[in-house]
Amino acid sequence: MTTAGTVQITIVGLGRMGANIARRIKSHATSPINISVYDVNPETVKTVAAEGFTPLSSLADLAQYNDAANPQFVWVMVPAEVTQQTIHAVAEHLAAGSTIIDGGNTFYRDDIANAEWLATKGINFVDVGTSGGVYGLERGYSLMIGGQKEIVDRLDPIFKAMCPGIESAERTPGKDGTPSQSEYGYLHCGPIGSGHFIKMVHNGIEYGAMAAYAEGLNLIHAAAQGIKHPTAVGSHTETKYDFDMAEVTEVWRRGSVVASWLLDLTATAYGEDPQLASYEGSVSDSGEGRWTVQTAIDAGVPANVLSASLMGRFTSRGNDLYANKVLSAMRKKFGGHVEAKKK
Repeated sequence: MTTAGTVQITIVGLGRMGANIARRIKSHATSPINISVYDVNPETVKTVAAEGFTPLSSLADLAQYNDAANPQFVWVMVPAEVTQQTIHAVAEHLAAGSTIIDGGNTFYRDDIANAEWLATKGINFVDVGTSGGVYGLERGYSLMIGGQKEIVDRLDPIFKAMCPGIESAERTPGKDGTPSQSEYGYLHCGPIGSGHFIKMVHNGIEYGAMAAYAEGLNLIHAAAQGIKHPTAVGSHTETKYDFDMAEVTEVWRRGSVVASWLLDLTATAYGEDPQLASYEGSVSDSGEGRWTVQTAIDAGVPANVLSASLMGRFTSRGNDLYANKVLSAMRKKFGGHVEAKKK
């Protein structure tokens, strides 16, 4: 049982983001919030609980917080592939009126199905697209929220503790008076699924922005190898520039229209590893990029850059090797072309 007037929330899943979400709420809450923590790894629970959180030894311990006068919240922050089963396991121990929050990266259509199932048990559901990654503890999290307004409003103290705050960015020209919710860094986007829908598109845009930086920097890097001009007149047949990649990203960070947090992180990476020698260039993709492209197809909306950036990640993993072998075979057979050897 939680003290009257105190919000009760349990964070389930203490991985890269879950533990930091608990820490962020604890350090920035302006009203009473009791935070319990649970993870499938007991040692992780013990470690995090030592920072001042209430440890749960099992999900069954959630039952102690069932209180009709002060319904509890449970924030599920686990990998996408186990989110639904975790939601079902959590629900077994909650009373009607409780709320499960899915803060992971879940397909918005799955949110709708999960909410419908929970509704049969009288349990509320809120989806929260959470952006900020490992820096969220310090910088705050950008939150995109879907759910019933009454329930979302009850969660406001938690969202305000998690978000970056209005001071994290200059106000947009023309904005004055009382700041809007979005200016603090969180937004109730609409009904169930809408939060994860906005986060899905957000991540699709992230794919495209990252690909643009990577392609541009690759062109700059290529200049050091020499750029040939096969149609140039006269003796000008090749251009070579020896650029310092770290310095290029640094100058772009200051006053440039392409300045961004992604560029800040890129500059940091160059500072730590100027040749990027510790990276193999095999880029993973998570569900959101695929879902964004599939949703664009379903809607009949062009998403050329987002689609290309997703395909680029497939290419980075060598998934085009067989196709390229077929291309070489065709060129050899129709024109006798000798396959270009890799350097």
